[in-house]
Amino acid sequence: MSEQATPVFQIQRVYLKDLSLEQPNSPAILLQQEQPNVDIQLGVEATPVAEGLFEVAVTATVHTKIDDKTLFLVEAKQAGIFEIRNIPEDQMGGVIGVACPQIIYPYLRGNVADVVTRAGFPPVHLAEINFQAMYEQQNAAAQADSTVQ
Repeated sequence: MSEQATPVFQIQRVYLKDLSLEQPNSPAILLQQEQPNVDIQLGVEATPVAEGLFEVAVTATVHTKIDDKTLFLVEAKQAGIFEIRNIPEDQMGGVIGVACPQIIYPYLRGNVADVVTRAGFPPVHLAEINFQAMYEQQNAAAQADSTVQ
């Protein structure tokens, strides 16, 4: 009977990798009373760092406009380094695409709300995300793309 190595999944570090805030039309736009239009985009990326170590990052872009003028634009990237070893290959996608982002995302939400508040606006609270559904959608889209080509 062959002995299987014990699976390892550990957070090594969680950190804010990138954060930017732009208010290109201040102060004039701050005097407008209209409700802004808020567009939020999210992304997940993973990069191998060393044997068994992966950097997983969740990126949020929050673009708030009144008419065609930007009120503010926030781009934030929250990352983590994870030790992932002895996980079956068919489960790695779920670990990197679902489990890791679920750990990082609350930090990203807090940082985005904080920077927006510090900029003088009511906080933008990013909604909870079902990373399992997002991962499955991305896989389905990737399979559809590969079938088309």
